[in-house]
Amino acid sequence: MKPPKTLRARALDILSRQEVSRVGLKRKLAPHAESEEELEKVLDEFAERNWQSDQRYAEAYIHSKSNRYGTLRLKQALAQQGIDADDCREFLPDREDELQTAISVLRKKFKQEAQDLKEKQKQVRFLAYRGFGADTIQTALKTAWNEDEDFYQ
Repeated sequence: MKPPKTLRARALDILSRQEVSRVGLKRKLAPHAESEEELEKVLDEFAERNWQSDQRYAEAYIHSKSNRYGTLRLKQALAQQGIDADDCREFLPDREDELQTAISVLRKKFKQEAQDLKEKQKQVRFLAYRGFGADTIQTALKTAWNEDEDFYQ
């Protein structure tokens, strides 16, 4: 029979597979911790050694999701993981990149321009759900089906 894993070993196992925020790592380790102090000690050590970094997690998360979601949704998801808005600001897509993502997502979901108000509202709701701001949504709806296809590819 194997001896039980230490909290430190469990944390290393988790972090060796993927980047995890401090809040996420704490949530995963909490059921195995003897006390809150022990858990905080391990979390502090890992952060101090830079084995766990909220900035690195934010960068990886944004890099993997920014081709499908808008800035608002990315910020909200990171906030739920305990990531400070300042830690993720530098990794968020700029306005032009976000617009291109909105157009790409819109074209993929809806194959043609909205023919009536009901269809346009459906497209607006879809983009809003994906976390795009109102100005980005309006610009995307106006330019998504322009003749100049190469600009947005």
